[in-house]
Amino acid sequence: MKRIAIVTGASSGMGREFVLQLSQWVQVDEIWAIARREDALQSLAEEAAVPVRPVPLDLCSPESFERLQTLLNEESPHICLLVNAAGFGKFGDHSRIPPAEEYRMIDLNCKALVAVTRLCLPYMRPGSHVLQLDSLSAFQPVPYITTYGATKAFVLSYSRGMNRELRGRGIRMMAMNPGWVKTEFFYHALQTNQGSEVQYYNHLYEAKDVVATGLKDLYRTKKDYSVHGLPIKFQVLLVKLVPHRFVMDIWLQQQKKPKNNKNLL
Repeated sequence: MKRIAIVTGASSGMGREFVLQLSQWVQVDEIWAIARREDALQSLAEEAAVPVRPVPLDLCSPESFERLQTLLNEESPHICLLVNAAGFGKFGDHSRIPPAEEYRMIDLNCKALVAVTRLCLPYMRPGSHVLQLDSLSAFQPVPYITTYGATKAFVLSYSRGMNRELRGRGIRMMAMNPGWVKTEFFYHALQTNQGSEVQYYNHLYEAKDVVATGLKDLYRTKKDYSVHGLPIKFQVLLVKLVPHRFVMDIWLQQQKKPKNNKNLL
């Protein structure tokens, strides 16, 4: 039986980095790399240390889940690792974000994540792992990143609850909650940030470093969520102790003082 890993959102950013790094932690015969851009997946296949099968799917389309189900039924692989890294965000005042984009955020960040997880779980065995790419925004309400943050709060709750449910099967699920990471994410997120509502980025991390921490925590610890960087860990602790109304006040005050906001597009 073929041992595989599946990575969604694999064409760029942290999803791409997961494909490049996961062979350091798990032995698989093949990686199924899922994203919309087939050309980017083909390019990735030339760089990865493990054979990569490009699986071009748009996870906002219900037909994609049917195609993935068919592929799994035909191959019947042993899924050793699932990384759900597909997702996107939109920043700015809600009035400037088209409703269709908000609905698409919910579909991709929440619905698709659950759908892919559900499709893959029957093909997992004791010792398999699931990593759900989440966000620091999962821990608090975030004005002007409101819908995106809400989708990530869902991912955190879902991942932690499912981790307990799957314990009896010997399958481990963990959310990964990075702060700001230098990826293509900003190209899409800032298009609706025309009033510069979000312009304070306290720390900008490299994708390769954040992914390395996430994989280490997934395989070397029993955590149900992972946070990279001491400043971000402190922030997570702080928002657990301080009432969220004060956290939002602090966040809004920070946005009046631009920091690390150049060359993000």
